[in-house]
Amino acid sequence: MPAWAVAISVLATATSAATFIGGPQQAYKGDLTYLSATLGSILAALLVSFLLLPHFYKHAVTTVYELLAHRFGEPARTAGTLTFMLGRLMASGARIFIAAHALAFVVTGTLDPSAIAWSVVALVIVGVLYTVWGGIATVIWTDVVQTVVFIGAVAVAFIVLLFAVNDQTGSFANTIDAIAVKDTDGQSKSTILSFSFDPSINYTFWTALVGFTLFNAAAYGTDQDLAQRLLTCKSSSHAARSMITAALLGLPVTALFMVIGLLLHVYAPTSPTRFDAGEGVKPFLYFITEGVPPGVGGLLVAGVFAAGLSSLDSALNALSSTFVTDIYRKIAPNKSPRHELRVARLAVVAWGVLLACFALGCVFVRSGADANSTLLDFALSVMTYPYSGLLAVFLAATLTRRGNTGSAVSALLIGPAIVLSSEHILNPRLATAYDITLAFPWRLTLAVIASFLVCIALPSKHPALKPNQ
Repeated sequence: MPAWAVAISVLATATSAATFIGGPQQAYKGDLTYLSATLGSILAALLVSFLLLPHFYKHAVTTVYELLAHRFGEPARTAGTLTFMLGRLMASGARIFIAAHALAFVVTGTLDPSAIAWSVVALVIVGVLYTVWGGIATVIWTDVVQTVVFIGAVAVAFIVLLFAVNDQTGSFANTIDAIAVKDTDGQSKSTILSFSFDPSINYTFWTALVGFTLFNAAAYGTDQDLAQRLLTCKSSSHAARSMITAALLGLPVTALFMVIGLLLHVYAPTSPTRFDAGEGVKPFLYFITEGVPPGVGGLLVAGVFAAGLSSLDSALNALSSTFVTDIYRKIAPNKSPRHELRVARLAVVAWGVLLACFALGCVFVRSGADANSTLLDFALSVMTYPYSGLLAVFLAATLTRRGNTGSAVSALLIGPAIVLSSEHILNPRLATAYDITLAFPWRLTLAVIASFLVCIALPSKHPALKPNQ
């Protein structure tokens, strides 16, 4: 596949409905500090380009977990695949849940759990149908089209909203002044970089430098959902070019979503439409359905669905391909390509059902969630569970000559366990004793370090990896 198409496809999946809906909500309720996380994305792209991609192309892997077989043995490969599958089920299920907010609101005008639930089912059915039809080529090329749709839609939304806010404030300069007004904590809503050392804050310069670099390195290099695109390029250098381009493009795209949230914060209190200023997600959905001309509203709705489906089709294809390549071929070896294709298509349907079930579970879990937690926080924190162990094992495989099957499998189990225990055991104790908690980027960092140490604790029984020079 051409590098430019792969770059756009990576951008589409990394953006998703979580950014389309959650980005404006994040800025509406807070500020622009989430943008600092893109620094970690760029650093991670450089890290994966030099550390992992050359190994993937040297060993001609179909899924990135084949690399673990070369370094730690087949059981490590299977464990890595299963970790990815469970993690991608959680992460993509959460994204479907977020995308379903838009469909539910457009059709019913509410965000009732029942409306979100049937919207989940509708989105999954559409995603399954065209992923079964075309595979990875369809995923990449439809992502290109969908990216044009949702970026075009959000650009139109920005222009319409900016003129609407300017009409209210009287001028563009007054709009800027209104955005820069400080919140109750004395921080301007236009703040991008926070140098706070408070470990409870998700988005600071320090979490971007450490936690989000690790997070995005795991996303690009150990998550088949994104990595499958990079493996379709002509060479590792072409793949690196695609990944770095996607990371750089992510900054202005994310900024566009965030600025819309700031403009909504100014526009909502005096809007003639029925904005609910108490909920960060509702103003953007109200604006899409009632605050713009019908044609523009239709484009925005199409943009939301394009963002949601561009992530869903990718997840379905990645889950199906890893199942066939890393699991099914061991159970039923030497099958014809035609047979494996039928199995892969059945796997897409099965994974679609499982993703819908997890997304439906999110409907009930989020109904009692912390009101201060945004949809974006929710989507990102879910992904820390699989990423912690996976990244540690891949780093141990490429940076050291230590580790074996047992230590690699143990590391894959330790990572999610530490993320879980730090959230539900360590954080409550820290809150009681010191009135602080660990934000999810720091929980991920802690888990990666611990998992890495576990993985290299034992000597290796396999040869060290040597990338292409």
